[in-house]
Amino acid sequence: MALMDKDSAVLQGAFLLADKLSLPSSLSSLQKADWSRVGHLVLEAVREICGQEELGVHLPAASNGLPEVNYVVLLEVVRSLAAAPIFSRFLLHLPQSQIATELERLVQHVRSGPTRDDDVRFLLEVWWELWKGQDEQKEEGEDSIEKTFAGQFARLSSKSSSLSPQAAKRLKLDASDLPASPPTADVVNILLHALKDIKDNISTTDLCLQALSIALDTLYTAFLIDGAVVLPAIEKMHILSKVVSIREQNGEKLTPELLKEALRDLHASHTPSQFEPTRIKLGEALKIITDLAQFWQSNGLLGTSESSGSAFKLEQSVQRVLTALQEAEAPETTNEIDLQKSEKNILRGFLESLSFPAAESTPGLNSRVTAVIIKHRLDDYQNFAELFASEKSWAAQDELWFDCLEKNQAAFQRQETLINLTSTIVSKLHSESPNVSQCRKLMKVVADIFSALSLEDKNKALAAMLRLSSRGFFGGSVPSAVTVAFEQELNMAFNCIIQGRGGASAAASQANLNTAVSLVARVVFQNPEAALRCLQEMTKTKSLSANEREQLLKFLGLLMMPVMAAEGEEERMESFLTPQEVVNVFVLPNLSTTGHRCFDIELSLQLLHTALSVDAPVSPHWVLGCSPFPLLYVLAQLLNQTLRCWEQTPEGAVHRWSMDTKELLEALLTRLGQLVGAEVAASPSSWSRALFWLYHKMERLDWTIRFHLKPVWRDHFKNEVPASLLTVCDLPEQEWSGVDLPQYGQGTGLLAWMECCCASDSLRTTMLSRLSLDQRRADHVGMFSKGLLVAVTQTLPWCSVSQWGRLLGVLRELITSARLHVPFSLERFSCELRLSVLLLRVLQLLCGSSCSDWLSAEGWGHVGRLYAHAVREVMNSVRAKLPLPASAPLTVSTPPKISKELCQKSPLKSKESHMEEEGETAPCQEVLFVLSQLFCHVQHIQVMMPGGQCEPLFLCSLEILSHYEAIMAAFPHSSSSLESDNTRHFFSTITDNLQSQEMKAVLQQKIAQLVSTAA
Repeated sequence: MALMDKDSAVLQGAFLLADKLSLPSSLSSLQKADWSRVGHLVLEAVREICGQEELGVHLPAASNGLPEVNYVVLLEVVRSLAAAPIFSRFLLHLPQSQIATELERLVQHVRSGPTRDDDVRFLLEVWWELWKGQDEQKEEGEDSIEKTFAGQFARLSSKSSSLSPQAAKRLKLDASDLPASPPTADVVNILLHALKDIKDNISTTDLCLQALSIALDTLYTAFLIDGAVVLPAIEKMHILSKVVSIREQNGEKLTPELLKEALRDLHASHTPSQFEPTRIKLGEALKIITDLAQFWQSNGLLGTSESSGSAFKLEQSVQRVLTALQEAEAPETTNEIDLQKSEKNILRGFLESLSFPAAESTPGLNSRVTAVIIKHRLDDYQNFAELFASEKSWAAQDELWFDCLEKNQAAFQRQETLINLTSTIVSKLHSESPNVSQCRKLMKVVADIFSALSLEDKNKALAAMLRLSSRGFFGGSVPSAVTVAFEQELNMAFNCIIQGRGGASAAASQANLNTAVSLVARVVFQNPEAALRCLQEMTKTKSLSANEREQLLKFLGLLMMPVMAAEGEEERMESFLTPQEVVNVFVLPNLSTTGHRCFDIELSLQLLHTALSVDAPVSPHWVLGCSPFPLLYVLAQLLNQTLRCWEQTPEGAVHRWSMDTKELLEALLTRLGQLVGAEVAASPSSWSRALFWLYHKMERLDWTIRFHLKPVWRDHFKNEVPASLLTVCDLPEQEWSGVDLPQYGQGTGLLAWMECCCASDSLRTTMLSRLSLDQRRADHVGMFSKGLLVAVTQTLPWCSVSQWGRLLGVLRELITSARLHVPFSLERFSCELRLSVLLLRVLQLLCGSSCSDWLSAEGWGHVGRLYAHAVREVMNSVRAKLPLPASAPLTVSTPPKISKELCQKSPLKSKESHMEEEGETAPCQEVLFVLSQLFCHVQHIQVMMPGGQCEPLFLCSLEILSHYEAIMAAFPHSSSSLESDNTRHFFSTITDNLQSQEMKAVLQQKIAQLVSTAA
C-alpha cells in the first residue's frame, strides 16, 4: 500500500519538526529521556495517516524523505503505538542469533533511564509474543509486509547507529547476508537476566504477576518438555471459560479475537520453545525465578485478592512447572539435587501463600465459548465440536445449541463426534416433555451429517450406533409425531430402491442406485432394527434386481460386522445382527428344493456365504445354532439339481440353475462342511447320530456330492464310488468302496475318474497318482486316449469354471507325462498344440449328431465360454515362451520400429551371424504356426456349434489375430511377404464359413492387417 503525497507530507513534516525540537541534539542521537519532549509530534502524525497494522508499510515507504533517526526513536514509536505483536513478528523473520542481538538492544533500552512501567510491559509483551510464534491465521498480505520490514530492520544490526535511506537501498533481504552474532547468544538467558536486572523497577502487582507467569512458562517450555503437551478439549474449554469470565468482569466482551489470542497463549504455554538455552541451565533459571518471587513477595507486590487474568495465568504456570519438576529426571550431582529441591519447596510455598481468587466457568459460558470456537473455526475446533456434541446439559439451552449445530454441520462430520451427538439427541428425545418440532429438525441435521461422512466413517458410525441401541433414536419412548415422520422416510427410502429401473440409462440407473443407497443408509443409522424389518419384508414380497440384491448383501454384511464392545474391564466382539440371526431369518425360511422362486434361494445362498465369511473365533461356532446338518443336506440337494443344469425340464419343475449358483453351492458346502467338521472332530460321540443321518440321506443324491462333505465325516465312512472307477484306478480298499450304479456300467470308469478329478484339487491329485495305465504298451495308451476323449466330451458341458480349470490341468499333466496320446510334431509347443487338438476333437464329438441334442442354447453358450477359457490358457502359455519386446504393443495396426540388434538383415553378414539370426527367428515362426493352428481350431468349432455366433469364441479369434500381428511387427523376419499373403488367404477362407456377417467382416478386416514388414 503506497502513501498519497498528502500523507507523506504529514509524516515527513512531523519528523522534521521533531528533529528541530531535539536541538541542540537530533533524532539520530536522541536519548530516551528526551522522547517525551518530541515524541507526541511523530505519534500524532502516524496515528493520523495509518493504523497499527500498517505501520510496517508506511514508515519504509516514506523513509527517503525522513531525517535520520536512531534505535531509541524506533523503539519508542513501537512502544507508544502498542505495536509489540508486530515488532515480535518482524523479529521472528530474523535468524535466532540476530534475535538475541536485537533483544539485548531492547533490554538495554528498557534499562536506560528512566525505566517506566510501560517499558517493562513492552519488554514482557515482546517476550511473550516471541514465545507465541507466528500467527498461522494472519491476514492476506501481512506475511510479505513482515518480510519486507525484516529486511529494513536488519540493518539495525550493523555497527552504525543511524537509519540511512542509502543503506536501506543497498540492503539485502537474505538472512544469510546479515552480520553474524556470537554463537553463544541465548534468548532465554538474555530475557531471564533482564528481568532480574529490572526487578526494582517493577512496581505494580499486575506486572509482577505477568513477569513471573511468562518466566515460568519460559522455564517450562525451554527445559521441562520435549514435545507439545496436548490438552483435551474439555480442559482447554475450562481454561478458556475462566479467562473469558475474568475478562467479562473487566468489561470486555466474548469475541472470536479474544478466544483466538487465548488459544495462542495456551499453545505457547504447552509447546517446546524454539529458543534452546545454551548458556543457562535449569537450576540457574529456576533460582532466578524463585528469587524474583521472594523479592516481590517481600515487597508486598504479590498479595492479590482481585480476580485478574494475570493472577489466573500465574496460578496455571506455577502448577505446570511444579508437576513437571516432580516428573523430571533427577539432576546428576547431589548439589544440583539439593538446589532443585530447595527451589521446588520455595515455589510450592509461594503457590500456597498466594490468595488466588477462584475463576468461575458456568455451563452457559462453557457452551458459548465452545460455540464461538466452532463457528469461527478456531484452533482445534473439531475436538471442540466433539465436546459440544457430548455435553447433554448444553443441549437444554435449545436455541443456542441447535443454532450452532445447524449452521456448522461440517465441523461435526467426524464419526466420534456424530455418535456423541446422537447420544445427546436420544436423551432429548426421551426426556419428559421433548420439543417435537426441534427433535425432528435435530434428527434431520444428524442424518445429514451422517450422509456427508465417508463410506468408512459411515460404517464405523453405524457400528457405534448399534452399540448405543438396536433401535437407534427410537430406543425408548418417542413422540408419535417423530415416529410417523420417520416411518414416512423409511418407506420412501426403500421405495427408492424399487423405482426407476426400467428404461433408464446406465448413468441414470447408477444415480438412482446411489440415491437409494444414501437414503437407506440414513434410515439404517436412525433405526437399524426398523430398517432390518423393512429389508426382511422386501425379500419376501419384492423381486430385487442384481444391484438391489448386492446392496442388500452389503447392508446385512455391515450389520453382521463385529465391533469391539467393552463391559467393565472385559472387551468382546459384538455385532448388531449376528450371522446366526441372519441365517435363521433370511436364509433358512427361503431355502427349498421344491419352490419356484429361485431368485429368493440364490439371494439366500449369497447371504449364507456372507454370514459364513464373518470371522467367528469363538467355539462352539454359531453355525451350530442354525440346524447345520439339515442345512448341509438342503445345500447338497440344491447342488444335485445343478449337476444337469442344461437338461430340459418339464413344465412346472424346479428352475434351471445357473453355473454361478453351482459354484456358490460348492463353495458353501465346502466351507460349511469345514466348520461343522471341526465341531464334530472336537466331540465325535455327540454327533454320531447326525452323521449317520446325513450320510444315508446322501444316498439319494449324485455320488460326487459326498466328496464335498468329506470334511464333515472325515474317516467315519469309506469313499463310495461307482465300481467301474476301480477298474481304471488303483485305490486302497480300506478307504474306497465300489458300488453298482445304473448309470455307470461297463466302460464308464474313465467318466467316473474325470468326475472325481473335477470335484476338488486333492481328489484330482489322488486320481492322477492312482491311475492304472501301462505306458509301456502302446495299445493301452491308445485305448486310454480314445476313452478319455469320450469322457471329456461327456464331462465338459456340466463343468463349472473352477472344475474346468482342474480338468484342463489334468489334461496337461496327462499330455506332458505321455499318458495321453495326441499326435503332433512340434516339440517346443507340443503340449499346447496337443491340448488344442484334443479339445477340437472333443467339440467335434459334442457337436456331432449323437450329442448335439444334449444341450439347450444356454448350455452351448456355457460350453463356448469354457472352450474360450481353455484357448486363453494356451495363449498365455505361448506368450510366456516368447515374450514380446518391451516396446512392442499387444495389439497393433502398424508395425513398430525394431532394433538393429534384433532384426536388421544384411547380405554381408557372416555365417555365424546368419546362424544366430535363424536361432532367433525360429521361435517366432513356431509361435506363428501355433497361433495359426489355434485360429483354425477356434474357427472350426465356431462354425460347428449350433447358432454359430458364440461371442466368446469370436473374441478369442480377435485376440489370436492381434497377437499374430504383434509377433509379425516385433520380429519382421518371422514371415516373408509371400508367407503373409498365404496366411491372409488361408485365414480368410476359413472365416468365410462363419454365419454371422458382422463377425466375419470384423475378422476379415483384422486379417487384412497381417502384412509382413520384412525387407
